[in-house]
Amino acid sequence: MTPGTPEFSPPRTAERAPLEAQSLGASLTVKNLQHSLDWYTNVVGFAVERRHERDGKLLAVSLRAGDVRILINQDDGAKGWERPKGEGFSLQITTSSDIDAIAAQIEQRGGTLAAGPTDMPWGARMIRLNDPDGFKFVISRPAT
Repeated sequence: MTPGTPEFSPPRTAERAPLEAQSLGASLTVKNLQHSLDWYTNVVGFAVERRHERDGKLLAVSLRAGDVRILINQDDGAKGWERPKGEGFSLQITTSSDIDAIAAQIEQRGGTLAAGPTDMPWGARMIRLNDPDGFKFVISRPAT
C-alpha cells in the first residue's frame, strides 16, 4: 500500500459478481474549449453529439467517433491554469479503419503525430497523438 492511502479489503463473500461493463467514456477538462473542439472535430474527426450550455455560455461538448465518446469541459482555472494534464495515462481507441489513412488525414488537417504509424510486435498498427492540453491518445487497428 502507498503511505497515506486507506487499505482496501474486498467484501468477504463466497461469490462476487463480475463487473459487466459495456463501455467507457472519458471526460477531459481543457484550457480552451473552442480550440480543443476544433482539434477533436477538424483534425481528428470526432463529431459533436451534444453541446452543453448554461445561460447561453458553452461549458462542455459531447463528442463521438463510432462507439467512442469523449466529453470535453471548459476549465474554470480554479486549480491553476498551468497544472499538468494527461500525465501518467493514455486513452486507447481501436478502429477497423486504415491507420495510415487516419494518420495522413490528421497531418493534412494540421495535426501532429507523436509517433507512428507503427507496427507493434503483437500485430496491431498504431499511431500516437496528443491533444492541445497534452492528453495522450493511441489509435490502433488490431491485427487481422
